[in-house]
Amino acid sequence: QVQLVESGGGLVQAGGSLRLSCVASGSIVSINSLRWYRQAPGKQRDLVAAIARGGSTNYADSVKGRFTISRDNAKNTVYLQMNSLKPADTAVYYCNADLVTWMTTTRSYWGQGTQVTVSS
Repeated sequence: QVQLVESGGGLVQAGGSLRLSCVASGSIVSINSLRWYRQAPGKQRDLVAAIARGGSTNYADSVKGRFTISRDNAKNTVYLQMNSLKPADTAVYYCNADLVTWMTTTRSYWGQGTQVTVSS
């Protein structure tokens, strides 16, 4: 069984920073792409940032220059450093991973989400 557990969310003032972490655990053979999504109340879940196993990244236009995604393959962990936060960044942030386990080929897994609230 695979688990993705996010942490690092919270309440921060506009202009502040937060660092989200997501740790994958279980019978994992390899992790391919890792992504962060976010979902604000009443809105769809949108891709924020993605990082491939080799380290190449891409970002939503709304966060470019402010957010940085990174990964530690040895720790099965992905991070999202969020700087210059805005109230519009308020959402539940979800970790998503494409990974291979001892029992399955590549499948997509989701974390439970962590709330980020940015006050003005």
